[in-house]
Amino acid sequence: QAQLAESGGGLVQPGGSLKLSCAVSGFVFINYNMRWYRQAPGKERELVAHIDTTGRRANYLDSVRGRFTISRDNVKKALYLQMNSLRPEDTAVYYCHARYPGHTDGHWGHGTQVTVSS
Repeated sequence: QAQLAESGGGLVQPGGSLKLSCAVSGFVFINYNMRWYRQAPGKERELVAHIDTTGRRANYLDSVRGRFTISRDNVKKALYLQMNSLRPEDTAVYYCHARYPGHTDGHWGHGTQVTVSS
């Protein structure tokens, strides 16, 4: 059974940094494209960043490009999101997602809360 476990969330001041991690098990990690999504209170879930199976190609939401970096370690079976220059509008629950290429569904983690506030 696929399992994704996010960690690294917390409370940080504006301008600060956090690094999220997602540990996976139960599926062949290297075969899956990976994504970070987030959902703020009262808002739709949105795609923050995407990385392909090789880790060589990444795409970002416009509002986080240049501040966030997605990466993966295919040996450790882990996904990361380095978040710098955090803003209050980055406050949300962040979710890890795995999707096999060509498929429309995928596997979700339970999320980790990120709160940016002074």
